[in-house]
Parts: sequence; C-alpha cells; structure tokens
Amino acid sequence: MADVQEYARSCFRGAASNRLGVELEFLVFDAVDPARPVPVARIADALPPLPGGSKVTFEPGGQLELSAPPDALPAAIAKLTADVEAVRVALTRAGLRLGNRGLDVLRPPARQLTEPRYEAMDAFLGRPYGRTMMCSTASIQVNLDFGDDPRSRWERAHALGPVLVAAFANSPAGGWVSGRQAVWSRLDPTRTAPVAQRLDGGGDPADDWARYLLDARLMMVREGDDCRPVLDGSAFRDFARVAGRPAGEADLAYHATTLFPPVRPRGWLEVRYLDAQGPAGWPVCAAVVHALVTDDQAAATAMEAARPLAGRWTDAARLGLTDSALRRCASVCFRAAAEALPRLGAGPRLVGRVRAFASRHIESGRPPAADRMEEMFA
Repeated sequence: MADVQEYARSCFRGAASNRLGVELEFLVFDAVDPARPVPVARIADALPPLPGGSKVTFEPGGQLELSAPPDALPAAIAKLTADVEAVRVALTRAGLRLGNRGLDVLRPPARQLTEPRYEAMDAFLGRPYGRTMMCSTASIQVNLDFGDDPRSRWERAHALGPVLVAAFANSPAGGWVSGRQAVWSRLDPTRTAPVAQRLDGGGDPADDWARYLLDARLMMVREGDDCRPVLDGSAFRDFARVAGRPAGEADLAYHATTLFPPVRPRGWLEVRYLDAQGPAGWPVCAAVVHALVTDDQAAATAMEAARPLAGRWTDAARLGLTDSALRRCASVCFRAAAEALPRLGAGPRLVGRVRAFASRHIESGRPPAADRMEEMFA
C-alpha cells in the first residue's frame, strides 16, 4: 500500500506565508421564476471574462463556483470582489441571479453533471441527503497557508469551527439555522466528521490525518476512465481486497479528495464548514476566518473564548446565536478579528464591513439565516 503516513505528513507541508484563497459556491436562480431549474449551459453562456483571474467550475447540481488564486488578504478580497461583481452583472443581464444562501429550498435536487466520479458519489452517498448535498448546497471554502506553525493553525481552525458556523449560519431549514450542516451531518461520518485530535493538545496532526485516511470508507475505485462505487462498507485500508491490487499513491491522493471533514489539510488548510453568503456578504466571512486563524494575537483571544465550546458543531448548526455561549464567543471573536485586520493589510472599508456585520448579526443574535427566514415569509 502507498505510504499513508508520509502522504499525511506531506499534507501539512506548505508555504510559511499568510496568503488567503477563497472558493465561493453560489446557487443560481431564474430571476422571474426562482423555482425553475437553471441548466449549467445557460449559466456558462452568460459568464464574462473575469478580471481577477478566478477559476470557474460547476458543482453537480449546477452550483457556480469561483475559485480565486491565493494572495495577500487585501488583494485576494479585491480580485474576487471584482470577479463576483462581473458575474453578478452578466447573470442579471441574462435573467439570472446569484443566490444568497447555503441551501436550495425552492427546487428539488437534480444532478446535472454526469462524470463517472459523480455517478459513483451519487450511488455511494444515497438519497435523500447525498443527492441534496451534491445538488442543493453551497458553501464558502477559505484556504489558508500553514505559516510557520501548522499545528497551531490546524487547532485554531477546528476549535473556532462551532462559533463560526453559528455566526455565519445562512441556510435555515427544518428547524436548523444551518440546514446545509444538517444535511452534511446525515452523511457518512467516516468522511464528514472532524479529524479526531487529542484534547490535551498533544499528538501529531499528521498522525491523526493518517488514521482518518485509513479508517474512512472507500467511496470508489477508479478503473480506467470509470469509477466503481464501493458499497460494502470497506475502508481505505481494505483497498487491496476490494480493488484486487495494492493502493498506489494516486489512489490514496484520489481517496483524500472524496473526504470532506470540516477542516482538510492539502498543503494548506481548507476551512470547509461555512454556509455560502450573498455576493455582498462573503468578504466578511473570509476576512474574519483569515484573521482569527493567521493573526497570533487575535487567535489567542479567540481561542480562549472558543475552547469551552469546542465540539459543539451540532448546537451551532441547529441553534446558531440563540445559544448565549456561542453568541458571547462570537462577539469576542469578531472584535478580535476587526482589531487584527489592519495588521493584515485590510483597509478601513473591509474593517467597517466586519464591524457592521457584528452589529447587525452578532450583537443582535441574528445570523444571516434570520434574514433568509424573513425573505421566505415576506
């Protein structure tokens, strides 16, 4: 079998810098009839050249994804802002609009992409939740360099997860403020649960990731251009028995792409637990996460407040900021982030937007999900 331990260690080797990369997913709606399905081709035909250089891809249900190249915080935000605005204007002219939420509650999940990977994933994850995750959810993924202390940033990204889920909850459904997280919580936990860590801060994150890779269920085996779903519960450590050959490095790397923990190491940190925001709201989300994980002073303040709440992922997604402990922690974290952002090169406008978000959503205990609920019943 491929050297899982060495591969896991390579996932924690990255740039000792503080760049930010952001991947934005948007649900796309027909402007006149939001319940009408929108074909991928209609979206693609409307897209303009992007001035900031973001890569355009689509998720299985037709969700539009813009992936910005990593850069220093101010440049990363500015470039992606220009791209989102160019897309928004072009789609508006085509009778479309970018969604402002993390879960589609208007249209039934329908898969548009038919690549072998998605066929196998659909079969493995099942219905209704697997199909819903693939086709009806949207998120913000914040990518961060490991800096000179990968372990600390790994721990911060995890410990701050519940409070950030609560603060940016934006997909109300079924009694959850983050219905998107509710969907994820019902999928295969061997690939969606957080990577286990020692509660005393000891241990090696690479060891934890190696165990996760081995113990996670094997979703599929690639056979030429095809992907065969593995539906018997086998883990990756069973690869040779399932595939009839030892696992190579390419098999291990591909397996890792089918794992979706809240934080995933790939030579950088992928923070994957955040609901999509609207075209105007995502910069606050990206800036706050970046500041709290990469700025040591802000991180120290935030971690002191967040440690007692570590592991409260379900409470955060279900209750959001109606939970008083999560709301108090979020208030501390947003103040720390706003103070850190100038040190990271952010200008007054971005800092002002973070403070305005905190005033509107955090101090009031009303995350963006509250606005989405009002829109639904307007």
